[in-house]
Amino acid sequence: MWLEVLAAVVAVVVVVLGYSKYKRAYWSSRGVPCVPKSLPIIGHLPNFMKKSSWLYMDKLYREQGGDKVLGLYFFHKPRLCVGDPELVKAVLVKDFDHFVDRPSIGVDFGDEDYFNELLTNIKGDHWKGVRSVLSPSFTSGLLKTMFPLVEEKADHLVTYIKQHVENGRSIYLKETLSLYTLEVISSCAFGVETSALTDGDSIFKQKVDALSTNSSWRLAKILLAMMMPWVCKKLNISLSTPEIKFFREVVEETIKKREQGQKRGDFLDIMMEAREDQKNASAKTPKYKLENKTVVANSFLFIIAGFDTTSTTLSFATFLLARYKHYQDRLREEMRGIIRENGTLTYQEVMEAKLLDAVIQETLRIYPPAHATERQCTKEYRMAEHEVTITPEVTVVVPIWSLHHDPRYWEAPGTFMPERFLPENKDKIVSGAFLPFGLGPRNCIGMRFALMKAKLALAKLLLNFQISCVPGEEELQLDTTPGLMKPAKTTRLVFTPLE
Repeated sequence: MWLEVLAAVVAVVVVVLGYSKYKRAYWSSRGVPCVPKSLPIIGHLPNFMKKSSWLYMDKLYREQGGDKVLGLYFFHKPRLCVGDPELVKAVLVKDFDHFVDRPSIGVDFGDEDYFNELLTNIKGDHWKGVRSVLSPSFTSGLLKTMFPLVEEKADHLVTYIKQHVENGRSIYLKETLSLYTLEVISSCAFGVETSALTDGDSIFKQKVDALSTNSSWRLAKILLAMMMPWVCKKLNISLSTPEIKFFREVVEETIKKREQGQKRGDFLDIMMEAREDQKNASAKTPKYKLENKTVVANSFLFIIAGFDTTSTTLSFATFLLARYKHYQDRLREEMRGIIRENGTLTYQEVMEAKLLDAVIQETLRIYPPAHATERQCTKEYRMAEHEVTITPEVTVVVPIWSLHHDPRYWEAPGTFMPERFLPENKDKIVSGAFLPFGLGPRNCIGMRFALMKAKLALAKLLLNFQISCVPGEEELQLDTTPGLMKPAKTTRLVFTPLE
């Protein structure tokens, strides 16, 4: 009996390995160079689960041909690394109709599937419709009306730091700036005051921290959903968490209050007004119907997409200015010039300040939080120059960090040089080699809002503090956990109040 069982097991293993080998011949059968040492079943996935995965991708970019086209596998699913700026523009912009979707996990998230209504997850015509309705929420005119809300939170940040720098104490950078970002997002997206900077903590902060920390069990579920989504569906395994439920209930409760007449002029109001306009045939607004769960999901998207990325960018920029103080002094004078001319910081002047913009852009070049972006092929596409044909469901990966550090496109790429992004030098930037917010129709919809948050906070900090590195900690250490590129939690700076 045991021989029969052993034979059956061996047969199953042989079949699985044979099937795995067949699936991992996708690129070789098309004459496309592929990353070597693809493992059975899991492909190249383990290399991307390691610390600093952008460095592994950069090695492929520099040594294996990833600066042009290079095949690899996540489980059995073929992916194509595209590092040629012209091809990047073709995929993200010129031939976008072949790459409309982002790859997503094919499994329910529970909670009425709110996660699958996020703008970053939805696909095809549904994405086009929702994007057309949400895009007007991020016009300059609407952002200008939110500027006072954001400025109030930036002033709270200054007060908070002043209270914590007595006796020359240093500040844990990412933790402090996360409180500011949380207050801005909760106020502008949900219309909820978290008091994070007043109290130094809040239930919102606790929930966000838990949401952005992946437990081993959650990572295991995600891997299972990527590898065998049918198993998750069969076993009713949900990727939802108590934190997701918490934020869903907060938004739903806020919506009820808004429907009773409480208006605040934030993004939630704007989405609800867009939903109401759908009922008015004469209204000059996009006519795609927004379901209630879509409104809830995309309010929640502010937390998922905007919290960590903005606080991270602001942290990187602040550290670089502490490290290179001559830029700090020049930028402070630029902000003082705005105040001398206008009496205060204004939306228009802050957003158009040349050196301030250059500092943020150069920060995003050196330390892009999203160090890669992906698109999924939706219809067969031919890359004639490289004689590559890719089929639907193949994911194209763009190595943003590698493009941002390629000496062919950037002089001294490891050096902090904001001058690259001053107006007189912008025409030297190679198109397709700088994409911190992505590129094309599916770029980051909240880009201008994120820039407003970061620029205003940085302006307020420089007007109130001289910022310095802690002695002996002049070299920035990065967080080693998989995911976004961000500074280590132990990163500190010294904030000295100015007269």
